[in-house]
Amino acid sequence: MQSLRNLLFPFSILYDGITRARNWAFDNGYLTQEAFDIPIIAVGNLSTGGTGKTPMIEWLIEYFKGKRIAVLSRGYGRETNGYIEIGNHHTAAQVGDEPLQIKLKYGDAIVSAVCEKRVDGIKELLKNHSIDIILLDDAFQHRYVKASHYILLTSYEKLYSNDYLLPAGNLRESRKGANRAHTIVVTKCPDHLSQVEKDSMTQQLKPLKGQKVYFSTIEYGERICQSSESILLDELKLDKITAVTGIAKPAPFINFLKKQFDVKHLEYSDHHRFRESEIDNIAAQDIVITTEKDYTRLSPWDLPKVYYLPMKIKFLGEEPSL
Repeated sequence: MQSLRNLLFPFSILYDGITRARNWAFDNGYLTQEAFDIPIIAVGNLSTGGTGKTPMIEWLIEYFKGKRIAVLSRGYGRETNGYIEIGNHHTAAQVGDEPLQIKLKYGDAIVSAVCEKRVDGIKELLKNHSIDIILLDDAFQHRYVKASHYILLTSYEKLYSNDYLLPAGNLRESRKGANRAHTIVVTKCPDHLSQVEKDSMTQQLKPLKGQKVYFSTIEYGERICQSSESILLDELKLDKITAVTGIAKPAPFINFLKKQFDVKHLEYSDHHRFRESEIDNIAAQDIVITTEKDYTRLSPWDLPKVYYLPMKIKFLGEEPSL
């Protein structure tokens, strides 16, 4: 791995030059940022995928419950373009799996839309709705919008302070990009994280004065669910189940299931588009437990033996105050 990293490092230097030039242009006004007279919270990361952006957005929806909330995403992997306001009739192919998951979960409690040009998306939302706050999903590098608060996520297993720029590592931009964050959240931590470990990671991240570091873990539900019913995990009289994942980092999900079951794992790439042969294979399993995100993509096939396991973010100790 180290030899491959050394081979790719010159390309990382080139990539670093490009991203630094872009950030310099924004910082010095050569590329324009647009601000809006409404609170806008941007959630994102420095690395590619798998840091828990969707659970963080859902935590923020709960945090701001009672306000008129809009969630704006790019809609990664969708087959459409432009601004689309998401409804229950849309599919993951039309609007992206994560935006659809959020809309189906919260319904009329939020307005949800996708638009690759976030400035245009915000203007459409403000034109069509009375909104108190906008949450931008996966928007840390989308600098055409000047958000009022930036939340930077980094995974416990791979802090951005220990990573390298693409293609030698997984960083989308230099570690210095973390300076734009107001709040830093270390995600997917072990349930019992000592203060010594928290202090050590905080030292590694080197937050600026005024930046606050928080720590969170994944909390899984007690029931598996589908559109028509839910079942307590403890009531499943099975030794073996099949797990289906099409997410960036499935290990925590699989490890949780392995505490209770003998798990056969059908693993696919993040945002995977299932083919008919794969659907036939999934349908042939006795019982399937998948993630909520994957269930959103599988639901058009109406598979009666497929359930999803809900999960949410839980802060270890102090929660952010926004």
